[in-house]
Amino acid sequence: MAAYEFTVTVKTQYLEEQSDPSRSHYVFAYAITIVNTGTVPAQLISRHWVITDANNHVEEVRGLGVVGHQPFLQPGEQFEYTSGTSLKTPQGSMHGEYFCVAEDGEQFDVRIPEFVLSLPRTLH
Repeated sequence: MAAYEFTVTVKTQYLEEQSDPSRSHYVFAYAITIVNTGTVPAQLISRHWVITDANNHVEEVRGLGVVGHQPFLQPGEQFEYTSGTSLKTPQGSMHGEYFCVAEDGEQFDVRIPEFVLSLPRTLH
């Protein structure tokens, strides 16, 4: 039986040199690793992000691919990329999903678990 599954892991980093707290501008990078943990080759087609700051301001971002790529992953293969976002608060969070199409035509969504964006040493 075919299994359609990608596993997503995220590492975040606050970019102090690109941020300007005096103007409520906080920039974060996130490094994403996507692994095809299923049994069928599949391609990542598009993304949908939900970005929430500490004031509960929500921004949604949709688009084709990730950083200009629509990676086609064989079972066991992975794709890594780094991107970023800015917030008006020193903390926030992101979550979303990737829309994928398997080699056999099956369409599936891959959930991106929520992760926190935060300045170092600001969470207690």
